[in-house]
Amino acid sequence: MPRQVGDLTLYSVDDLHEQLGLSKMTIRTYLREGKIRGRKLGVKWYVTEEALREYFGEPPRQRKSKAQTKPQNYRYVIKGINDLVSEQEECSTIEEAVNCINDQAIISLFQVAIIDQQTDEVVELIKARDFLDRHQ
Repeated sequence: MPRQVGDLTLYSVDDLHEQLGLSKMTIRTYLREGKIRGRKLGVKWYVTEEALREYFGEPPRQRKSKAQTKPQNYRYVIKGINDLVSEQEECSTIEEAVNCINDQAIISLFQVAIIDQQTDEVVELIKARDFLDRHQ
């Protein structure tokens, strides 16, 4: 059931799954890739009604990803996710990050922080395995 925050209607992945009949995995992929605009609050994604209207109302050929509209400069910090792995390595390119992750013995013990170089803001925190799936 959508959540009302003031005059804003927010739809979760579960809501979109039920109403659109798409798998939750597909919806999350669309959100990560920017096909549907959404925000992650804690561990859950939320989409506004406006973002849904935009997705369904705009022809696919006119849609541009963030990478096409504005080049971003990111740095990638690969770090252990628990006290057992305290390693941390910073990479300036996706290729370097992929190689660094592939050099690890147990990939599931690592995550990647994608950081905007201009604002020093963490744009995304992603499991190392998911990062590899996205970029290999």
